[in-house]
Amino acid sequence: MTGGLKSESRLERALASGRFAVTGELGPPRNARAADVEAKCRALKGSVDAVNVTDNQTAVVRMSSLAASVIALREGLDPVMQMVCRDRNRIAAQSDLLGAAALGVNNIIALSGDHQRFGDHPQSKNVYDLDSVSLIMAIRAMRDQGRLLSGQELPEDGRPRLFIAAFNPFADPEGYRVVRAAKKVEAGADFLQSQCVYDMPRFRRFMERAVDMGLAEKAYFMAGITPLKSLGMAKYMNNNVPGITVPDSLIARLKGVPKDRQPEEGVAIACEQIEEMKSLAGVSGVHLMFVEWEHMIPVVVEKAGLLPRSEA
Repeated sequence: MTGGLKSESRLERALASGRFAVTGELGPPRNARAADVEAKCRALKGSVDAVNVTDNQTAVVRMSSLAASVIALREGLDPVMQMVCRDRNRIAAQSDLLGAAALGVNNIIALSGDHQRFGDHPQSKNVYDLDSVSLIMAIRAMRDQGRLLSGQELPEDGRPRLFIAAFNPFADPEGYRVVRAAKKVEAGADFLQSQCVYDMPRFRRFMERAVDMGLAEKAYFMAGITPLKSLGMAKYMNNNVPGITVPDSLIARLKGVPKDRQPEEGVAIACEQIEEMKSLAGVSGVHLMFVEWEHMIPVVVEKAGLLPRSEA
């Protein structure tokens, strides 16, 4: 990676330094209690370079990602604010981007968003005025050209300085995933975070192609890690989540330990995966997605030898 920094992002500085970066996921609560976000922030502080603040994940109403990102900033963390295309037209999206930048948010990840039929308001209407690639292009135009999608220009000192992220799922066909990642990099993504990885051979093939295509020289790649808390979780992820394959070897491994020790075994597997990611060409860090298990992120970060993290 070459070129100067594009934002004031702590995460960007970590990645640009060549240090193996760590981000953790923070899910806002289904209420208006700032204290709930603050508690999760305290659990993560010192263990990650940045926190991904999810945006109504699984299409369930939660505290806004913008509000929770500002709370994370107040708690001394560097938020990566998720923005989904499901809920905003281009006017709202660009407005929220300007607002986020004005409030000190330095990282944005553009996502399509889970379809509303999977959430708690299946009767709601989605928007999808922009898709994730066109949203990335809009963010880059605002930052680099100082231009809105309408063509309206922004003042030089009023451009949002944002570090732009994209999400890379592993749905079939497998070969298309690298092509899709290339489109996001071409659109302006500075770094990509993957879906949680269990099938290491498949992920290695993906990274080999990404490196061969020169994508790892244009953007940073962070591998998604989610511990398998139980045999039931492993089977559910394997059977119900598109693009995720849990190898038979991991299912057999979890099956071979008592139920009360399966979370511990899942953590051990996650640490082994992180160790392999650290030596994989083109991988610049890991993104830890511990849904409603955020307090375990510091444990895994320590066990994986990823401490200390910089707070500068």
